[in-house]
Amino acid sequence: MLTLFTTGARFGLPDASPFVVKALVLMKMSGLPFETKPANFQKAPRGKVPYLSDAGRIIGDSTLIRWHLEKEHGVAFDAGLTPEQRAVGWAYERLAEDHLYFAIVEARWMVRENFDKGPRRFFDFAPAPLRPVIIAIMKRKVRQQLTGQGLGRHTRADIARFAARDLEAISMLLGDKPWAFGDSPKGADATLWAMVTSALCPHFEMEVRRAAECFPNLIAYRDRGMALWFPELAAKA
Repeated sequence: MLTLFTTGARFGLPDASPFVVKALVLMKMSGLPFETKPANFQKAPRGKVPYLSDAGRIIGDSTLIRWHLEKEHGVAFDAGLTPEQRAVGWAYERLAEDHLYFAIVEARWMVRENFDKGPRRFFDFAPAPLRPVIIAIMKRKVRQQLTGQGLGRHTRADIARFAARDLEAISMLLGDKPWAFGDSPKGADATLWAMVTSALCPHFEMEVRRAAECFPNLIAYRDRGMALWFPELAAKA
C-alpha cells in the first residue's frame, strides 16, 4: 500500500502545503490505491512534507514522488505531450514552486493577521509556555528562507507585483483550455493547480489572492480541479 504523509486539510484547502496538495493530485492522477496519514516531521526526509512510503521505502519531495511513480509504477503523467511541451511544463513548475510559492509564504507568515489565523495554528500542539519561543524560532527561519530566496528582500508591494506576473503567465498558458496542455490534466497541472488554488485561498487576506482573482480562467481552473479531485471540499465551498 502506498502511504502519503500529509499535514491534513486546512483553511478550506486539501492541505495547508501546496506541495502536499501537488502530491495528493499526483496520487489521484496516478490511479494507484493509496492512503494518507499524518506526517511525523522527525521521520520526514529533510524534515519536510510530503513524503511517500512505498513498501517501506520512503520518498521525500513532491517531484521525487512523481518521478518514483513514473519509474516504479509506470505512471505516464505527460502522455501525449511533445518534448517542447514537457520543457514548457517544467519551466512553469519552476515558476510556481521557486517564485510564486514564496510570495504566498510571505503573505501567510509575515502579515500578522494572516499568521494569526493561519500558520500560528500549526503550533497548537506545543505546551503553552513553550509556544511563543517555538513560534519565534520558526518565524525567524521562514524570514531567513525568504531572504535567501530573494523575494524577502523586496517590499510587500513589489512582491505582489512579482506574484501578479507569475499568475498572469499561468493564465496565459491556460488560455481557454481546461488544463495547461489541453483537455486532460498532465503532470504540470498538479503543481500549477496546487499553487493557483493556494493563491486563491479565501481564508487569507493578501494581494496575491486579489491578483489571482483578476483572472477568471484561474478561478475556473481552481473550481474544475476541486470538483475533479476533491469533491468533498468543493461541496463545502
